[in-house]
Amino acid sequence: MDKTSPEVRAKIVAAVEAGFERQVEFLSDFTAIPSVRPNEGAALDFMAGALRGRGWDVDDWTVRAHDLRDEPGFVDCAGEVPSVRSVVGTMEGAGEGRSLILQGHLDVVPEGPEDMWQTPPYAPKLRDGWMYGRGAGDMKAGKVAALFAVDALRRAGYAPMGRLHYQSVVEEESSGLGAVATLARGYRADCAFIPEPTGLGLVRAQVGAIWFRLKVRGRPAHVAYAGTGSSAITAAMHLVSALQEMEAAWNAEAAMHPLYKGVEHPLNFNAGMIRGGDWTSSLPAWCDVDCRMGLLPGDDVATRKAQIEAVVAKAAAEHPFLRDTPPEIVWTGFQADGFTLEGAEAPEAVLRAAHEAATGQAGPEDQIWTALTDTRFYGLYHGIPALCYGPTADAIHGFDERVDLASVQRCTEVIALFIAEWCGLRES
Repeated sequence: MDKTSPEVRAKIVAAVEAGFERQVEFLSDFTAIPSVRPNEGAALDFMAGALRGRGWDVDDWTVRAHDLRDEPGFVDCAGEVPSVRSVVGTMEGAGEGRSLILQGHLDVVPEGPEDMWQTPPYAPKLRDGWMYGRGAGDMKAGKVAALFAVDALRRAGYAPMGRLHYQSVVEEESSGLGAVATLARGYRADCAFIPEPTGLGLVRAQVGAIWFRLKVRGRPAHVAYAGTGSSAITAAMHLVSALQEMEAAWNAEAAMHPLYKGVEHPLNFNAGMIRGGDWTSSLPAWCDVDCRMGLLPGDDVATRKAQIEAVVAKAAAEHPFLRDTPPEIVWTGFQADGFTLEGAEAPEAVLRAAHEAATGQAGPEDQIWTALTDTRFYGLYHGIPALCYGPTADAIHGFDERVDLASVQRCTEVIALFIAEWCGLRES
């Protein structure tokens, strides 16, 4: 049959529309689950149940993080992630066709003070065509779009010819160990499709990232005799200032990068968490600062880590207390390479046709990201072309995170049309 005929496309788009009300309800139920690391179990159960109810063959397993240590892209997270659970649904092809991985993460970042949200973060609300809730945009809407795209194909009377793997992973926001676990399990395909919130654009390049913890020690003393001690918190601020100067230098170098030279300030340093001290009237004896620094595609992670170490050592040597009590650096999460989409001409052509059919517009537009996704594991380490394309979201990682439901419907149509062309179809 002609799987790309206007008649087939129209049936698929109509099937997406017919199921969209239920899709929004499903997304709301999914978003209501607070799947912050390390509490993703209920969300994994939710997805496993949804797949089993649809007749997918479900693989639900847990692996010790230590057993993944020889996999490309592995990071040990300073031992903070003892194990990784993943859920993969497989739909064997109905004939000869190209295979596809549909992957998405279901872990979300912490919501912050709930009273700073307009509505509770895990009580999803619909307003003016948007769904509000933590994780609605990043990236539960995209995950649900991929699942309901397959539902729409079946509702339209078709089955994919190629094999599908629908993968639900954790740790995308912290390390990528969920993607590592599925690859270690042996899951492969001719293409991977990750529907992160891209505003219906295609991510052409993304940065890498390094996470680390500064462990600073001070000398406690009663604040009345502050001169006899040294504040670990003040000393940590001195180190953060030095790292901000490093950030400026790295961004000056980025101005020469072929993909990032037009991006303002692509590499961002963030001191994201701080803990320290034991008593308000005592100089703090300790301070831990959790930091993140971006890096460009092509940067060597080991080299950049060494530069961070050198900056911290130099700043400590210039400090009256730290020169004799140097801080410790602990690598706590991401040590991730940047990634550029290359060698994906065939799936890109299919995506372009699906995007144009669903939206009526040329594209999708290329995007140069200052964030990162799991696509790097497929493209960099396993030679699998990996597309990152998804709906429109706003305020991800912030208060009142939301996703545009019209874009979710368009994205679902695009994914369904992509599967139809990439995997092939037969009447079921």
